[in-house]
Amino acid sequence: MKLNLKIWRQENNKSKGKLRDYEISDITPDMSFLEMMDVLNEELIKRNEDPVAFDHDCREGICGSCSMFINGQAHGPDRLVTTCQLHMRKFNDGDTIFIEPFRAKPFPVIKDLVVDRSAFDRIQHAGGYISVNTSGNTQDANAIPIEKKDADKAFDSATCIGCAACVATCKNASAMLFVSAKVSQYSLLPQGKVEATDRVLNMVKQMDEEGFGNCTNTGACEVECPKGISLDNIARLNREFLKAKYKSQ
Repeated sequence: MKLNLKIWRQENNKSKGKLRDYEISDITPDMSFLEMMDVLNEELIKRNEDPVAFDHDCREGICGSCSMFINGQAHGPDRLVTTCQLHMRKFNDGDTIFIEPFRAKPFPVIKDLVVDRSAFDRIQHAGGYISVNTSGNTQDANAIPIEKKDADKAFDSATCIGCAACVATCKNASAMLFVSAKVSQYSLLPQGKVEATDRVLNMVKQMDEEGFGNCTNTGACEVECPKGISLDNIARLNREFLKAKYKSQ
């Protein structure tokens, strides 16, 4: 398979970036997208050119590192997969593929396709946790009775890998799907109810301070999310936020 790649190259967040053209051949349909990028980088290194910088880690769709905007879609044309799970069988011989970083004001470009997503970390630090006494008296989670429907919803929310596809896809660069998933996974469980008020207020406050946009319920985030996080979580976040605001008055 022979492909024409148009890849965003940018030295850092201070410099001006541009799309550069690359031709690549001998790509097999069974290769993953990142394997194709590895082949390209090997060729660039052999030509003493700077390889394309891109994020990756587990290559199993778990870590949320691989953030590429491929042909105008976060993680590419497939559904419920990350970039590392995307295979070249989704493309045809002779295709032109546009590859760009996730674009949002809170995610400055570090280099090429790598962006700084530490804004998500700071939102997590603001309240995405529970406080537990670990002095030896910690209760086993399996000993706490929880309704299965609540446990299932909490687990579904917890599958969010923080890849930021929701932000990159949203026309407003909203992080509501991410934040709502993190709030939901705790608000549905008894362990998370003690700090529920502070959690939602602090996480939403931090989200606003990071410069993310507002949610206008277009639903694009749910469509592009590789883990299928539901918009129901955003409705739950709004309910939790209104309750917390009322309690804090």
